[in-house]
Amino acid sequence: MPRIWGAHSLAPLYPGKSNLPDPIGEVWLTGVDCKVASGPFSGKTLGEAWREMPPEWRGERFTGQGGFPILVKFIFPKDKLSIQVHPDDTYASKHEQAAGGRGKTEMWYAVNAEPGAHVFVGTKPGVTKQQFLDGIANHTLENLLEKHPVYNGDTFFVPAGIPHTIGPGMILCEVQEYSDLTYRVYDYGRLDATGKPRELHVEKAMEVMRFGKQKVEKVLSLSMWSGDQREGGGKRTLLTACPYFTVERWELYQHFLTYQPTGLQFNIHVILAGNGQYDRNTKFQAGECWFIPAPLTGIPNATRHTTMLRAYVQDLDVIRKELKIQKCSPVEIASTVFG
Repeated sequence: MPRIWGAHSLAPLYPGKSNLPDPIGEVWLTGVDCKVASGPFSGKTLGEAWREMPPEWRGERFTGQGGFPILVKFIFPKDKLSIQVHPDDTYASKHEQAAGGRGKTEMWYAVNAEPGAHVFVGTKPGVTKQQFLDGIANHTLENLLEKHPVYNGDTFFVPAGIPHTIGPGMILCEVQEYSDLTYRVYDYGRLDATGKPRELHVEKAMEVMRFGKQKVEKVLSLSMWSGDQREGGGKRTLLTACPYFTVERWELYQHFLTYQPTGLQFNIHVILAGNGQYDRNTKFQAGECWFIPAPLTGIPNATRHTTMLRAYVQDLDVIRKELKIQKCSPVEIASTVFG
């Protein structure tokens, strides 16, 4: 996806994508127009495959014909994104039916962050709607937002209604509700390729923005499993969970992660580093995204140390129960599981 703030090189995730003519801001991995590269639906779009696959492949939550539920993407910012906010499901279903009627809650995982990388998420305590509007008019809006430094492996959870922007100098993996609804409130005076300012959506943004209701911090990651590196195995860590998605980081040593996920939901595996195979005929490498049907365990065997994200949709009570078994405290669980 070309973006005014994007990069001309997608290395190191995609080393062959450098010196690009247009700045690429986003690489969509589970867009409904993305093509399936292997398996029985090879050559079809993900949207077509989702509609045509056996219901049991989707898992118990998605046996009907609804659209694909989560959008996974990489973000490559070389400049600041606009300051923006997303609507929730209630507002989107009433006012944005033409755009799909679905709100947008999201999370970010820092795949790579250069020194000084940062994001702005949420307003500072006490900021009012009028102060926010004044900040837009006076070009001082950043001063009203909370600035967070970003380091490799950081996770941020950004609910609908929270203003935010992403700075340059990082690669993020974003997992979100499947929605492209963005209300842009400030764009730093930039012009698009035609020499015109990009559209702003201040009025709608003010209707959905949460003032003084939620402070956003980096999310505490929680260990769910750890195996002995000398005997293969790996580590499984919960990054965040909410009603729309659960995201884990898996570190796979030379053999495999012995944890067996249940067959109740489909899984998305995003390979961040390393390589290996699922079986003799299915090899994976960094930058790829794999759809694992619900009936399959889909445990990857790492040829070398591999890091991947697992995204799926799970009942939050199931997540909380598993964390309690791992001796996580109620405070720790509440800082990572939302909703």
